[in-house]
Amino acid sequence: MASLRDRPYGQFNFLVDLGDGDPNGPHAGFQEISQVAVETQVIEYRNGNAKTNEPIKLTGLSKSSDVTLKRGIIGSLDLFHWLDQVRNGDQGAVRDVTIRLMSEDHTQVVQTWKLTRARIVRHASGPFDAQGGDVAVEEIVLAYEHLSIE
Repeated sequence: MASLRDRPYGQFNFLVDLGDGDPNGPHAGFQEISQVAVETQVIEYRNGNAKTNEPIKLTGLSKSSDVTLKRGIIGSLDLFHWLDQVRNGDQGAVRDVTIRLMSEDHTQVVQTWKLTRARIVRHASGPFDAQGGDVAVEEIVLAYEHLSIE
């Protein structure tokens, strides 16, 4: 699904599906998404009778970093309800979240990130400022088990 070209794509056209199948509704309209990353640990090992004084490097466990999503407060409690499901141990609280980068004209998906078995682990609103002119923002942090990219 990834679309290769000479010039990089802009970061400002993206769709988010929070596991409910609706990436176009106001509930999925996010302003910002932090980096989506996975890292593989390296284990150094050396036998005591090795002929060289350098350890060998073995592939260890892979770990996905948490992802932060921010959106303007729209009067919806869907994200907080999701956190409540996680806190109460509801099986439906674990979802597959999809982030799609779109072409400049919004007609083509150019790359997709799938966060498998994601759950909301933090919800925050604000800050609020009586003299400020910014949009009121809510923020969620997702922890997930596996990342795939298409």
